[in-house]
Amino acid sequence: MQISKFMTPEIIFGNQSIAQIGESLRRLGATRVFLVSDPGVVNAGWVERIMEYLAQQRLEYHLWTNVTANPKDYEIHAGVAEYRSHECNAILGVGGGSAIDAAKAIALLGTNEGSIVEYEGVDKILHPLPPMVMVPTTAGSGSEVSQFSIIVDSARKVKMAIISKSLIPDIAIIDPQTLMTKDKQLTANTGMDVLTHAIESYISLAATPLTEVHSLQAMRLIAKHLRPSAASQYNAEAKQAMAMASLQAGIAFSNAILGAVHAMSHQLGGFLDAPHGEVNAILLPYVLEYNNIASPEKYRQIAECLGENTAGLSSRESSRLALKAVKELARDLDCPESLSAIGLVPEQIELISELALLDVCMTTNPRDMSAHDVATLFRQAL
Repeated sequence: MQISKFMTPEIIFGNQSIAQIGESLRRLGATRVFLVSDPGVVNAGWVERIMEYLAQQRLEYHLWTNVTANPKDYEIHAGVAEYRSHECNAILGVGGGSAIDAAKAIALLGTNEGSIVEYEGVDKILHPLPPMVMVPTTAGSGSEVSQFSIIVDSARKVKMAIISKSLIPDIAIIDPQTLMTKDKQLTANTGMDVLTHAIESYISLAATPLTEVHSLQAMRLIAKHLRPSAASQYNAEAKQAMAMASLQAGIAFSNAILGAVHAMSHQLGGFLDAPHGEVNAILLPYVLEYNNIASPEKYRQIAECLGENTAGLSSRESSRLALKAVKELARDLDCPESLSAIGLVPEQIELISELALLDVCMTTNPRDMSAHDVATLFRQAL
């Protein structure tokens, strides 16, 4: 049996759990907090509430919201300059994956020298990071519990995967009520990202029994609750279930890594500045079909978790049901069905295919890929 690690932050989950933000930072030794968020979260009123919780613990703070949907290297460097100029000693990230990834990258450079592009890859961080508390407001990226930070190298137009156990926050606070301020399309896009995390971590070459149990339960929750969550902003049961699904899928992929969907979507996201979950929703069926021969029995489990009846069916027949369930879910959520719909043109495919092979997520894809294989999948998805 292979040796494996399993890492998570301290996790606080439940309605009203954001009220514990101030106390959580205080017990980590924070005195001056760098609060990273985005304008959408500010407009929804969550940042104002969080400032009250910080004030209750007599914590000083500086708010920084200059982060875009796909965080860029120059945004991170600007944030680090503000972090240092205000002499902060802790990081609080509040928002979707973009805000939390940016917060982690700022924490990285808060105690380590150089440019953020120097840390692309695995385990390149030399010095401990400042205390970090992360609060997701989407279900979602799972970044609040992961060892990933995804940042765009603006010169190459490539999303870099920075991976290190140092990037795992000290405390993750997941309050399902924050999901009630998200519109239908954002709920759908982020929900398909969660599904991709769950499936890719389950069939990953680095999956273990500890990660598989989280991957499978995330799929079950998504199958039952993503549609109702997208249908109504105020369905509390669906929001709580999707928050848990995002958390469990995040724990799974942080430890098992991902696969070709993410390796490919990272390149598209950096190149086209496209929404990550939307790209995943388009690519997932094509990559699933390609990977099918590598782990057919796992595809049977995927189909069953997504609500399909596989009794009496062969592995091949069950695999088709898994693909059908994923396609139907994306269609029900009105996700785009082609990469051309989000701006990809055939002339760009050769370059992004070569770049996808270099992404660290490709190393745990269950079936080997060449640049030709990746390009074929991109063309199928056009």
